[in-house]
Amino acid sequence: MLADALLAVMWLGLTCYALFGGADFGAGLWDLLAGGSRRGLPQRRLIEHVIGPVWEANHVWIIFVVVLLWAGFSPVFAAVLSTLYLPLTFTALGIIARGAAFAFRKASTGLAARRLFGACFAVSSVVTPFFLGTVAGAVASGRVPPGLAAGGPVASWVSPTSALGGVLAVLACAHLSAVYLCADALREGRPELAGAFRGRALASGAACGVVAVAGIAVLHADAPRLFTGLTHRALPLVLLSAVGGLVGMVLLVRRRYIVARASAAVAVAAVLWAWGAAQYPLMLVPDTTVAATASHPAVLTACLASLGVGAFLLVPSLWWLYRLFQQDMGAGRGAAGGGRDEQGGWEGRDGRDGPG
Repeated sequence: MLADALLAVMWLGLTCYALFGGADFGAGLWDLLAGGSRRGLPQRRLIEHVIGPVWEANHVWIIFVVVLLWAGFSPVFAAVLSTLYLPLTFTALGIIARGAAFAFRKASTGLAARRLFGACFAVSSVVTPFFLGTVAGAVASGRVPPGLAAGGPVASWVSPTSALGGVLAVLACAHLSAVYLCADALREGRPELAGAFRGRALASGAACGVVAVAGIAVLHADAPRLFTGLTHRALPLVLLSAVGGLVGMVLLVRRRYIVARASAAVAVAAVLWAWGAAQYPLMLVPDTTVAATASHPAVLTACLASLGVGAFLLVPSLWWLYRLFQQDMGAGRGAAGGGRDEQGGWEGRDGRDGPG
């Protein structure tokens, strides 16, 4: 009971990382595809303005999940990190490179440096969720055996299911980001940008659907146990994800961007919980269960108690952070004025380089 409760909280944290951190990663893809330094400036400016205040806070969720895995299910923590150390290292490097490039691009004044750091930010924003998806695919397909480094360091995550997980992760992040940016663009008084991101949201949503349908055959052949779970116990969640995705596309067509955000979030969250429901009670396929890998009840109790205290402090703080930067600041930005600088950046009246 305690182990199941801790696992549910851990899965909730993973869902938050997918919905918030995932949208940040997806913004990096759209930054990459925005166009040249002048043509893509408005889109990059909006992206930086939207994710700038919160991207570091969103990484709290992945740290939260890793710490809970270590404290509550240490044998699984040891097996996953020792077997999948290569994609996890690539993930960590991508997160570091992405954050550094994001900061350095804002501080750079030369066009060449801004382009270099911008490319690093964008590419690492795509690479990082891909490798996270390969990790999920390796665990879900049963390629991570219990024990220290018991699985192959390459063969464990180079597989059809891992490739499917990586591609779906990138596409889901891109779709979430594009949907979120539609509403953000309207709030900033840029309806033309909302239209541009609307098209990208529809395209990425359709791509997610195509890959998901193609993934049925992949899972049937490469991860039969997961396929069985998804088509039986977790089928209601799979259907909820499909309905959420379709409803979100309709809402995008009708330009109902705020409601479309919620629908897209439901679609992505339902996929994660479908995976969890399909695999439960196994932590590692084929026979390593939650009960067998859980820590001592005293440790689980302490973890849950500390989570209650932490949530009392953290949740209101995060809510207030997101609330502050979801306010309509378009009027304030318009009043500040500003124009393009000679490098194609954006310079405010105080002479400092702005978010774009």
